[in-house]
Amino acid sequence: MSTEPRFAAGDWYAVAGERVTVLLPGSQRDRVARLWDLTDSGADVDAVLDALLAGGLSSLDHFALVAHGDDATRLIVRGAPTATVSSTSGDDLVSATPGTTWAERLVTGVTSIRVTLTGDGEADRVLTPGLARVSVVEFGAPAPSDTPAPTPAPVAVEPKPEPEPEPEPEPEPEPQAVQPEPVAVPEPAAAPLHFGEPDDDPTPTGETPVVQDAWHDRDGQTQVGGPAPDFDRPPVPGQEVAPEVVSHPVASLIFSTGDVVAVDRTVLVGRAPEARRFASHDQPHVVTVASPQQEISSTHLEIRPGAGADHGSAIATDLGSTNGTVLAQPGLEPEELSPGIAVSLIPGAVLDLGDGVTIQVTNA
Repeated sequence: MSTEPRFAAGDWYAVAGERVTVLLPGSQRDRVARLWDLTDSGADVDAVLDALLAGGLSSLDHFALVAHGDDATRLIVRGAPTATVSSTSGDDLVSATPGTTWAERLVTGVTSIRVTLTGDGEADRVLTPGLARVSVVEFGAPAPSDTPAPTPAPVAVEPKPEPEPEPEPEPEPEPQAVQPEPVAVPEPAAAPLHFGEPDDDPTPTGETPVVQDAWHDRDGQTQVGGPAPDFDRPPVPGQEVAPEVVSHPVASLIFSTGDVVAVDRTVLVGRAPEARRFASHDQPHVVTVASPQQEISSTHLEIRPGAGADHGSAIATDLGSTNGTVLAQPGLEPEELSPGIAVSLIPGAVLDLGDGVTIQVTNA
């Protein structure tokens, strides 16, 4: 199978490595970080399976595993997932029978595998090594059908008789224009001159203008879960602020959309990020991601080079997003970032913004 894997966004986790991919429901977040350490290091399928089952089967009702070998592909499904396997010997539907541990296949000559977890979406995004939120995952390309689709026969349509033209109505006489009496208009009083201040008053009624907070999503479109807190530039407790641009990138960001961005300056991520507070010579990387369910805020997350004790590392800060950001660091429990509090990232960390968008942190 030479075609790169693809996926449709959903609620399941895909832990994708070069050789082994594990698919887990959203309730299994505690297993995700441990499995990513193994798959990222190139562990074989037996080592990954041992780590997956370390917590016991009683707490693992549903999962799927796809391992690519030199001569064959190994497929395991348990619980809800189903898989359609196409190979040189034909097609096969793999699903676990209720009451059994799981269903397993070792298939040679595989041309494609489609694993369905929830729904039946179109797998139109590239699945790169790392973490992604998925509903369907496809490996390889389905073989094209040899039978062309039948061409529908043309349907004869009888022409409709043209309607007879209606007689044109007689034009009505135009009304006589009445000239209004001239009215004397007093000249407006001259506006007072102001020196050193703009003369455009944005609030002519005398009301106090409302200042838009550039750090929060206030476009009225994000699906809200509560008001975002107010804060200025996200602080890093006990640290100095890092320069906006560094000479060498401190990390690379691999987006689930396929984009790769170097952290050599501030990186702003969101549905429609704004960079109004930056000087023209220190403009950040602005990464716009799609959010069909409006779960991602306009300016959702900032990642920048660290300073002080975090010099040489990347720093992530949730910018008061409505639905939050989940961080999974290798060997640690996933946590939700506190708005405005910067967290140092280590290689292998994965940031989940929602709506199927994840960011994997790697060495520069």
